[in-house]
Amino acid sequence: MPSPSRRTVLATGPALGGALLAGGPQARAQTRPRAATPDGTAADPWTAVLDDADLVWQRMPRTWYEGPFLGNGFLGSGIYAEPGAETRAVRFNVQHSEVQDHRPEFGSLFGLARLPIGWFTLEPAGTITGLDWRLRLEDAELTGTLTTDKGTLKLRALVHDSRSVLAVEVTPSEGERDFRWVFHPAEAISPRAAFKPLPDGYRGNPPAEVVERDGVLTAVQPLLSGGGHATAWRERTRGGTRTLYVHVAHSYPKATAPERAVAAVRGASALTYDGLARTHRARWHAYYRKSFLSLPDARLQRFYWIQLYKTASAARRDAPVMATSGPWLEPTPWPNTWWNLNVQLEYWLIHGSNHLELDAVTRALGEFRDNLAKEVAERYRGDSLGIPRTTDPQLVNGAAGTLTGYGVGIPGQDPPTPEVGNLTWALHNVWLSYRHTMDESILRDVLFPLLRKAVNYYLHFLEPGADGRLHLPATFSPEYGGNTHDCNYDLMLLTWGCRTLLESAELLGVDDESAPRWREVLARRVDYPTDTNGFMIGADIPFAKSHRHYSHLLAVYPLYELTGRTPDERALIERSLAHWVGFEGALQGYTFTGAASMSALLGKGEDALAYLGELMARFIQPNTMYKESGPVIETPLSAAQSLHDMVCQSWGGVVRVFPALPAAWRDLTVHDFRTQGAFLLSAVRTGGTTRWVRLFSEAGAPCVVRHGITGPVEVRDGHGRTPRTADAGDGAIRIALRKGESALITARGDRPDLTVAPVRPAEAAPRWGQPA
Repeated sequence: MPSPSRRTVLATGPALGGALLAGGPQARAQTRPRAATPDGTAADPWTAVLDDADLVWQRMPRTWYEGPFLGNGFLGSGIYAEPGAETRAVRFNVQHSEVQDHRPEFGSLFGLARLPIGWFTLEPAGTITGLDWRLRLEDAELTGTLTTDKGTLKLRALVHDSRSVLAVEVTPSEGERDFRWVFHPAEAISPRAAFKPLPDGYRGNPPAEVVERDGVLTAVQPLLSGGGHATAWRERTRGGTRTLYVHVAHSYPKATAPERAVAAVRGASALTYDGLARTHRARWHAYYRKSFLSLPDARLQRFYWIQLYKTASAARRDAPVMATSGPWLEPTPWPNTWWNLNVQLEYWLIHGSNHLELDAVTRALGEFRDNLAKEVAERYRGDSLGIPRTTDPQLVNGAAGTLTGYGVGIPGQDPPTPEVGNLTWALHNVWLSYRHTMDESILRDVLFPLLRKAVNYYLHFLEPGADGRLHLPATFSPEYGGNTHDCNYDLMLLTWGCRTLLESAELLGVDDESAPRWREVLARRVDYPTDTNGFMIGADIPFAKSHRHYSHLLAVYPLYELTGRTPDERALIERSLAHWVGFEGALQGYTFTGAASMSALLGKGEDALAYLGELMARFIQPNTMYKESGPVIETPLSAAQSLHDMVCQSWGGVVRVFPALPAAWRDLTVHDFRTQGAFLLSAVRTGGTTRWVRLFSEAGAPCVVRHGITGPVEVRDGHGRTPRTADAGDGAIRIALRKGESALITARGDRPDLTVAPVRPAEAAPRWGQPA
């Protein structure tokens, strides 16, 4: 990676001059064409960090947790050795986030589960003896060579960004001209069948039938419910290369998938691999350039950029909300979308990294809101909404075919687990999308109406106790076990919900008839149950065993309702955090990402880094994926958010720059980091000192920034003038910024270089993947 002294310039010039201070985001994001410095390193800062972060394989990956992965939010392919034939074939999985069953009578985990599609095997003529692969992040493309005892197979592979086609180009040597592709349809049955007993009456779908249509082979998979999915493929030979084109289509209730799949393959196969790659790469290059982050820990920096690649491979606004394994379905007991933690953690990083185009959560909750009414008992459906633990992409749980007829339990009545708070927590993600864009349509059309009904469900059950305070009957704190009165998971979400509704109504100019009740909840709600160890699960259940989930700590993170404003509050958070992670046994990866972010809230950068170190050492797999009983994608993505929380926080109306950096991170660069209030933050730290901070306002929201620059500062706008400022206390200043204006903050008299460039790594680190 180039050092900062090599001028990988985004924008240069004196503090009052260069391109960094002129124009809006698009003008600031212009970079030089892709080029190289005299020593061969990339001159473009994004190319530099992305080339450095590429995953490499010089040993054969044997599982999904080791191999390359490609995707576009819909179609996904994980690549690794064919199990049981590791030296004879390479598997290219073919899975799709829209492919699911449609038998709600068997619930979301069987009857509505995502269904496996199948895989292609690349079968060389000879025995595999070696490989040299590289997953090029900037191009979202796998390249490299497979070596056998008869020759070589040079390959390039991508899942096209917009055409949703898997294209694999293979150039064989003379001895490998007879290699072949073979498709293996999977049994169309819920992956949970390998882990749990089948429900009474449930059976797998009939086998797929392979047919040929005008030179295109198609595996047509009918479903017992009607409709089905189809995998179409075609191989084209051009000169010395052969290119495989694959597309998957799903349709329900009509059986139109085969025609659509064939048409997509015909259209794509009319283009060369290079023809497809040009438009594919252009989109990916633009994607990465929406933000920039470089830090001196080479391993973590690479990990971070891989998570940005992974997120855009797994998410699109118009794609289904990510299921537990993203588009890369593998054998798993969790073959659908999980709403009591997984979804929330999967999407947090899109805000700071400036990628709201990936926000499927806001889109799905708004689009399928009518299904949320059906997940509460019938007598509450007129004014309440809820979301159960698991749903399909249309937010359907399948409980309508059960004895209860609904998915969200009734507090105090439904054993065993009335898990009520999931929708409110999901709407916190929507609130983050609003706050990071200040897009009033999100607030008006999605957040306010849905949150109003989510909170209203709680209000049906909130009752005064003998102490005169408002109490909740027994509900369930995700994953701890046992129902409890005054459950902290629910009290914390209810408190945030009422506060947010009042703020939203004021912003929207709405005089809501429920506002007095929301105020009453905030005034009379029982205190969060605590004991000498910190926050309890609820009034009836102390925190007394190892527990991976921070469901009892949501008021601390991510809600920021409790932030350590007073010494007693800070001590309570510290005591609760230490007690939570002090029980070994059930801790999992996202335990440590949550602990890292809570430590960052407290300004403890060393602790945050240590927790991330535990995550990397104990849980993260060679390709940065993560597993428990099966593949789950949320933990590595939430680790990227923990890095965000160390670099910038913007809760409570204050942008905090570099609030929790460990001492070893003496140099750091961030550019166009999106904050609450719709600001784009750029800042550089050199030698342990923050040299400059720049904020660009997209919405004209109030601007308060804790910049971290020691001593007196100067503030200049994009024209070199001094805007109105005021001391906001606690090291923060208030700057008068209108929409489209920017402010540069420096130490008084300083004129720092405004170059945005990668920082020098503190020490060498191995690449991700499986290098030699």
